[in-house]
Amino acid sequence: MLAVVPVLSQSVKWNPEDIKLLTQHWEGERSPDGRPKVSDAHLERLEDVSIEEAYDFLRGKGFENQFENFSSTYENGWVIIHPDKTMIGRAVTAQFMPMRFDYDDYLQETGKKQNIPRVNNNLPISSLSEGDVYVADGFGKIADGTLIGDMLGGTVYKNSKRGIVFNGSVRKIDGLAKIEGFNGWVRGSDPSSISHMVCSSVNAPIRIGKVTVLPGDIVIAKSSGVIFIPPHFVVELILSHEVTKLRANFGVQRREGKIDNNTDFREWLNTQPDLPMTKAELDMYFDLQAKQQSDQQPKRSQRQ
Repeated sequence: MLAVVPVLSQSVKWNPEDIKLLTQHWEGERSPDGRPKVSDAHLERLEDVSIEEAYDFLRGKGFENQFENFSSTYENGWVIIHPDKTMIGRAVTAQFMPMRFDYDDYLQETGKKQNIPRVNNNLPISSLSEGDVYVADGFGKIADGTLIGDMLGGTVYKNSKRGIVFNGSVRKIDGLAKIEGFNGWVRGSDPSSISHMVCSSVNAPIRIGKVTVLPGDIVIAKSSGVIFIPPHFVVELILSHEVTKLRANFGVQRREGKIDNNTDFREWLNTQPDLPMTKAELDMYFDLQAKQQSDQQPKRSQRQ
């Protein structure tokens, strides 16, 4: 008898087909590398969504491990380069691990098969495009764990027009702070250069604190911490936020006697000239709400 053994593709940079399978709940546009591509317009509309609102929304969907601030008793908090600024973008992920030379040999040989001349800390940066946030797990290493300095930081910003979220450190943080538009959430800074680390994957699932981050997740980084939103929830989150604000305005106008008490909210919306969403989005949102209410499905049990 002949045994059929499946051949598993090995890669440092995950290929588009694997990323599509990983993020199969996303039905919209994708980047050439296979990541979900939430539109720039939707990224802009997320600016007004608070961390707390996104957190409550995701918990309601059963996604309870999407926020990280590294502020527990046993871990250092974020060092934020510009804490008064918000950063929103699509995640490009990278995993770094402690150096093991035979594993590094494997990574270099695997990289050559993918036409990657050298697998190092430059590789994730070359994968960035405008609107991306570079998210890396450097396993919390500070000394000799500096994933970028100000030179590579300039390249990060040139490629992405955003910045970084690192469970790791940076060097020349004063220089990074001078890059106009660049921002970063990191575990610390150190004058050393990166040493005894390997970049084991790009655009694979990684861990940032208690969050599993997938390529294409939407990053909202604020002074209180960072939340990672699965892309297939983004539009519904935005509409939930916008409809809630409109409903509050509707209630105020009703109480002030500017609207007949019998006027339906949906009818009132049709009279508003400058809604933040399209009519198609609004119809989709209310249809989805009606379906969710009619299904009355029990909450998804917590996954281990």
